[in-house]
Amino acid sequence: MKEDQYEGPVPRRRRRKKLRIGRLFLTILFAVFIVTGFYSYFQYKEGKSLAKGNEIDPGPFTGDVVDPKNPSIENYLLLGIDDDGSGKSRTDTMIVLSWDKKEGSIRLVSFMRDIYADIPGYKSYKLNTAYYLNGVQAAKDTITGMFGIPIHHYAIVDFDNFESIIDIAFPKGIEIDVEKEMSEKIGVTLMPGKQQLNGKELLGFARFRADAEGDFGRVSRQQEVIKAVKDEALRPGMLRHIPKLSGALSSFIQTDLTAKDEISKAVTLLMNGKSDIETMTVPVEGTYWFNSYSHAGSVIELDIDKNKEALSTFLNMKID
Repeated sequence: MKEDQYEGPVPRRRRRKKLRIGRLFLTILFAVFIVTGFYSYFQYKEGKSLAKGNEIDPGPFTGDVVDPKNPSIENYLLLGIDDDGSGKSRTDTMIVLSWDKKEGSIRLVSFMRDIYADIPGYKSYKLNTAYYLNGVQAAKDTITGMFGIPIHHYAIVDFDNFESIIDIAFPKGIEIDVEKEMSEKIGVTLMPGKQQLNGKELLGFARFRADAEGDFGRVSRQQEVIKAVKDEALRPGMLRHIPKLSGALSSFIQTDLTAKDEISKAVTLLMNGKSDIETMTVPVEGTYWFNSYSHAGSVIELDIDKNKEALSTFLNMKID
C-alpha cells in the first residue's frame, strides 16, 4: 500500500503536541487573568490610601426598582455638596445621570438649585434644601415626587474631595476653554483661553456664577466639566488607571454601590459611553418664573407638567 493512501489513525505524537499547545495557551491565559486581578487589587488599594477627604454622611437610602416599561434604563442621582460651616451641607449640584444600557447612551439632567420644591414632610423650600433637611433620601424623594423620574442609585461628592479626585485621576489637568475672566467667590483666578485646569481650577470654573447668566450659566459649565472629564477618561491608556481611581473614589465619594459595582460600572460606562453626552436643564426655557417667599427667599417656580413632558421626551421613557 502506498504511503499517500494511508487512512489509518493519526499518530499519537501529533495529538500530544496539540494537547500541549492547548494546555500552554490555557496556562498563559490563566496567568494573565491572575496578574490582572492582582494588579487591579493593589491599584485599588493604592487609590484608597490616597483618599483622605471629608467624610460624608448622607443618611439611609432606598432606590426605586427598575421600571418594567424601561428595563434598560438606570438612573443615578449625582449630588455635589458644600458644608455651610454648621456641619450640615446643601447640594449646589443636582444631576440625574440616565444610562440606557441598550442604547449605550448617557443623558444628564441638571436641576436648578433654586427651584421651589415640594419636600416630602416639610414646607416648600428651594430644591437644594432637601438634602440639608433629611439627607440623600429627601433629595431623591423630592425630585422623584415632583418630576416622576425613578432613581435607582446615588453618588455624592464633597467639593473639597472633587479637587483631589481630579488631581489623582488626571495629573496633567482637564482641558477647558474658559470663555471669560473668572475670579469672584471661586478661590482662583481664571483667564480666558483654552488651558489645562487642575482640580481647584476646574471646581472654580464649575462654580462661577458672577455674571448675567447666574445659576443657569453655572449649570451649563457643570455639564461642560462632566463632558470634558468623560472625554479625558476615554483617552488611550486611561483604562489601566480605573482600579486606582475606583479606590480613591470609594473613599472620596459616598454611594450605595459596592466597590465591585463601582469598578464594573465605571469600566462599562467608559467602554459603552463613547457617544456624546446629551444634556438638559430643568426648568426648560419658557416654563418658569421668579418669585420670592419670606421663608425661602428668591426662588424659581415652574410649570411642572411642561417640564415632565420635556423630561419624558429627553430621557426616552414614560414618566407618570
